[in-house]
Amino acid sequence: MNGTIMKIAAAVLPAMMLSEASADTLKTDSVTSELLQYECTPATIQPGFWKGELPDALTASDGTKIDTPEAWMNKRRPELLKLFCTNVYGNPLPAPPQGIEFKVIERSDNALGGKAIRIQGDITCKGMKQPNPFRMLVYLPKKAEKPVPVFLGLNFLGNQSISDDPEILIPEWVKNPRPRGKRAPRYDLDTILSSGYGIATIHNADIEPDRPDAWRTGIRNEFLTDGVQRTDDPATIATWAWGLSRGLDALLTLPEVDSRRIIVWGHSRLGKTSLWAAALDPRFAASISNDSGCGGASLTRHILNDEKSETLQRIIKTFPHWFALNLNNYVDREETLPVDQHELIALIAPRPVYVASAEEDAWADPEGEFLAAREASKVYRLFGFQGIPADATMPNLHTPVGSERVGYHIRAGEHDVQNFDWAAFIRFMNANLPAE
Repeated sequence: MNGTIMKIAAAVLPAMMLSEASADTLKTDSVTSELLQYECTPATIQPGFWKGELPDALTASDGTKIDTPEAWMNKRRPELLKLFCTNVYGNPLPAPPQGIEFKVIERSDNALGGKAIRIQGDITCKGMKQPNPFRMLVYLPKKAEKPVPVFLGLNFLGNQSISDDPEILIPEWVKNPRPRGKRAPRYDLDTILSSGYGIATIHNADIEPDRPDAWRTGIRNEFLTDGVQRTDDPATIATWAWGLSRGLDALLTLPEVDSRRIIVWGHSRLGKTSLWAAALDPRFAASISNDSGCGGASLTRHILNDEKSETLQRIIKTFPHWFALNLNNYVDREETLPVDQHELIALIAPRPVYVASAEEDAWADPEGEFLAAREASKVYRLFGFQGIPADATMPNLHTPVGSERVGYHIRAGEHDVQNFDWAAFIRFMNANLPAE
């Protein structure tokens, strides 16, 4: 698996060096209207404290100062990637030995009341024992005249949960499906499609169920030596990230999809997954983390007072399967962890990355997420992109900051995905991931 890490590092530098688009070129449309209707008042931020100093993303383990893109890509990035693999998420799983097959089982060119093309298909990893295929649902804007960018992410409750569309198929291997449209408010399909984007999703449980013992019978067991879980073996988040890359493989077979503008995104634990997927797979053009918190976009060393934010101790106790077993070594010893989450975000450089928080989601530590994005911007500046300025302070509610490759906002409300989030994501991607 270590060879996989080096191949990833070598592939990232030439990828996605796209030109910037001026914000002045963005038309007043439904996205802009959505962003302008909210009050931009100061956010209420809970006080916190630090467990040690942040590691410097631009200082290599041997003390070398990293001051060029080449030094980042060839020296610092590979060692950071290895540290995250060993200590946080586990080593990456290799690609299927014989690739994947994406079998389309349903297509409609008149979906969602004539607004969309709907494609549903099964992803099979060839040459592997796979408990079940990965069922992928894709919506594309119907009237697009050329290939479109696509948001790819996992969902929690099944594909049928993202819309009340009665034609979404429920796989036969799902025994107790959740209600149709249960999570539809989190997916602003009208805005996504009318803005010229598609969206694709896979149920995370298709890849691996979210439970501690799933590695024993799931697809991950295929890669574990002698069926034994070692301390740096891939954990659940790493497995989901691998599954997102298989979703990308499938999207690349669709001529309606712009292969250079596939954006991996996720909310909460799936936001942690989207960041790790982008760090591992340079084919993802950009990444979005929404309310991902501890183990995602929020700094591990930044902790809110009175146990208001999630810590390593709490997250590992509740979800021991999400992370490599080695992460247990840093419970209540965060200051000794050789990495922190600003360096995870920086691993995506120079590709665009966006981090979103919610004011009432103290558990995810919004300030820790902002500070991580701001700190990661130091790496983006090596590539000539400002990111979030070094002197930026926590922004007001509904006031996105960062125009070049690194963006952030905090909105009012709880741990959720709302229409404002989608409007901000789309506007940022319009500026940072323009069509050629």
